[in-house]
Amino acid sequence: MADLPDEFKNEMQKRLGPDFDAFRESMSDPIPVSIRYNTRKLQLPDGHVIPWCPDGRYLGKRPSFTLDPLFHAGGYYVQEASSMLLEQAVRQSIDLTTPQVALDLCAAPGGKSTHLLSLLSDDSLLIANEVIRSRASVLMENIEKWGRDNVIVTNNDPADFGRLEEFFDLVLVDAPCSGEGLFRKEPEAMHEWSMKNVNLCALRQRRIISDIWLSLKPGGILIYSTCTYNDQENIGNLAWLAGQHDLTFETIMLDPAWGVTVVNQGLAIGYQCFPNKVTGEGFFFSVIRKSGAHQKKKMHVKDKLKYPTTADKEQVKTWITKPGDSLFFLHEQQIRMIPLFLKNELLLALDKLHVIQAGTAVGEIMKNRIVPDHGLALSIYRSTSSLPGIALDASQARDYLRKNPLNLPEHDTGFHAVEFQGLGLGWVNILTGRMNNLFPAGRRIRMTDDKLG
Repeated sequence: MADLPDEFKNEMQKRLGPDFDAFRESMSDPIPVSIRYNTRKLQLPDGHVIPWCPDGRYLGKRPSFTLDPLFHAGGYYVQEASSMLLEQAVRQSIDLTTPQVALDLCAAPGGKSTHLLSLLSDDSLLIANEVIRSRASVLMENIEKWGRDNVIVTNNDPADFGRLEEFFDLVLVDAPCSGEGLFRKEPEAMHEWSMKNVNLCALRQRRIISDIWLSLKPGGILIYSTCTYNDQENIGNLAWLAGQHDLTFETIMLDPAWGVTVVNQGLAIGYQCFPNKVTGEGFFFSVIRKSGAHQKKKMHVKDKLKYPTTADKEQVKTWITKPGDSLFFLHEQQIRMIPLFLKNELLLALDKLHVIQAGTAVGEIMKNRIVPDHGLALSIYRSTSSLPGIALDASQARDYLRKNPLNLPEHDTGFHAVEFQGLGLGWVNILTGRMNNLFPAGRRIRMTDDKLG
């Protein structure tokens, strides 16, 4: 890799002292490959377990994820191992047996959002927000793959969440940063690095956490994280925050064998990953509890939702199987579902925020019939008795994902889910004499099988 920027080296030498040479050498080491499984879709395999995340696995080499149907079915998420320390931050600070209202403020592409969905109870709500609209598309896709319906995706500036005062039990701010922890993975990040950019990032991060603070409940948890090393963007920002608000820092117990470094400044406590000590990339996090007791108050707004007809609702109800009641509502001609107990939270989000996706898309009303939606094929709640799947082998599944015609044994006409190893990939419509591949055109893969390796 290219040599590290001189100013960065100087700063890291001051900070690491005798450990700097090992740190610099680690920048040329192979990058660990890691994934996190969706245990509502796949059983956990044997393998090299990531010690701080039981659902995570290190892989011996990097396969072609693009050509793996299980990846497209939401069976796992490709995620950097250090960032999976989010699990320890959440488990040690939140009562996950109780309903939580959580916000992932800077959520794209969706790694930490899908992780939160796996950790939170089904009677919780996650709002996954992305301020940059072009990045929100991949967030929506990854949320959809994960298959849950207790999630709302928004496209808002952090300041907008001030409209939801003391609304969230948990706020995750994975703040945009100077990206020092990505130098090994993305060498181009070195060319964009400068101390000027570090200082600009630190100021922007302070604005973000200041803007979001009002929406966190007293007694609630703010998890702050970055993929960088410098103190200005990390522990320095937290020491500044401690001077602005009444709060405490949570102590997270981590096995010393994991190699995570504890960082302190004043009252602030943070946790830093260096690649020469942790099997992963650079990552920093801290867990902050807002002081005070929350006075429960329920905000109500007018119901402006549109609903499907009773007949349409009864039809799509047969397509899902899940505990508890679902709220079916219309987005244009699309029927979507979200847990009924989240209706008021959905109405508030629609009233106060720019919602771009809520719950799970079940079907679309087209010419007086309902066509099952791609989101339903990926949902963990699709009824396999009323909507059974057609099993595909790996080659057929890749053809489907390329949106190629499929040559399958005869089936009854109509809409059928297609599956790989029991996981839904999408839909086909079988007509007399032909089969239409309904995989979304914008998601089709173009890589050829010779890249399988």
